Amino acid sequence: MKFVDEVSIRVEAGRGGSGCLSFRREKYVPRGGPDGGDGGDGGDVVLVANPDLNTLVDFRFRRLYRAEHGRRGEGSNCTGRGGEALRIQVPVGTVVNERNTHELMGELLEAGQELVVATGGRHGLGNARFKSSTNRAPRKTTPGKPGEQRDLDLELKLLADVGLLGLPNAGKSTFIRAVSAARPKVADYPFTTLYPNLGVVSLGPDRSFVVADVPGLIEGAAEGAGLGIRFLRHLSRTSLLLHLVDVAPMDESSDPVANARAIITELERFSPELAARDRWLVLNKIDLLAPDTREAHWDALVRRLGYTGPVYHTSAVSGEGCRELCQAIMNYLEERS
Repeated sequence: MKFVDEVSIRVEAGRGGSGCLSFRREKYVPRGGPDGGDGGDGGDVVLVANPDLNTLVDFRFRRLYRAEHGRRGEGSNCTGRGGEALRIQVPVGTVVNERNTHELMGELLEAGQELVVATGGRHGLGNARFKSSTNRAPRKTTPGKPGEQRDLDLELKLLADVGLLGLPNAGKSTFIRAVSAARPKVADYPFTTLYPNLGVVSLGPDRSFVVADVPGLIEGAAEGAGLGIRFLRHLSRTSLLLHLVDVAPMDESSDPVANARAIITELERFSPELAARDRWLVLNKIDLLAPDTREAHWDALVRRLGYTGPVYHTSAVSGEGCRELCQAIMNYLEERS
C-alpha cells in the first residue's frame, strides 16, 4: 500500500430540515389548529481515529464528503428525521487543519477518538411552534439552517517513542529489522527507504516501545535536496532520537563526523524544538572495523564531533550492541513515564 501522509478534502455537513405548515383536518373537530412539526437536524461530519489504518491513501480517491440532510417536518406534529452523521475513519496521529484559515482544529491521538469537523444545520420550526392566544392559525414556518462546509488539510504524524535519524545507508532500516518484526526494504544503495516505517521492540511482558524509521536526510535537505525534510514531522511526537552514524562508509572521501554534523544542521533548520530533544549517538556498522582498532576509532570520532551525550556502538547486521541499546531505551522511557 502506498504511504500517503498529507491530503486535502472538503466536508459538508447536512442541512437542517424545514418546518411543516399543516393544520388538523379531522371529522367533528372544528378549528383543529396548527400541527406542523419541526424538521430534523442535519448530520455532522465526524473524524474517527482507527488504529487499523496507517496511511491517508484512501483520501486520494475521494475528496468530497457530505453528511445526510435532515428531513422536513410533517403534519400531526411529526418531527422530521435527523440526518445521519458521516463518520470518516482516519489513522491515529492525524492532525486536522482548516485550509483557508490554517486553524488547528484538533489531533486524533487515541484509538476511537472522535473530532467533529463540520456541524449539521439546525432544524426549522413548524407552524405549531408559533401558535399563541392571539394567533390561533399561524402560517409561519422557518427553513432549516445550512450545515457547515470546510476545506481541510489532513496531516499524519506517526506515533512512536523513538525516532531514527541519519544519512541514507546509515543502517536505519537494518537496525529496525534487527530489533523488531518490521521488514523495511534494505539494499546497498541510498534512498531505499522512501516512506516512514514503524517497528515495535518487545523486551518482555509489558515492556515494549515503538521505533520510527524515516527516509534518510542529506545535506541541503531543508532546501529540498534528496527527499527533503517532509518526513521529519513524523519524529515530532517521539521522546528520544537515535542519530545513527556509519563509522565505516564505503566512500573513503566520506567523513563520519562531517556526515553527523550535516544531519544536525538540517534538523536545526527544520525545527529547533526537535533539535533540542534528547538525542543519542549510535555508531553503527562497527562490524566493519578491525577488532583491535575499534575503540580508538570511535573514541576519536566522538572527540572530533564534540559530543558529550550517551554513545552506543552497534552492528545492525550482526546484532552486536542492539540488545544493550534497546534495554537502555526502555529504561529511559520507563523513567519518564
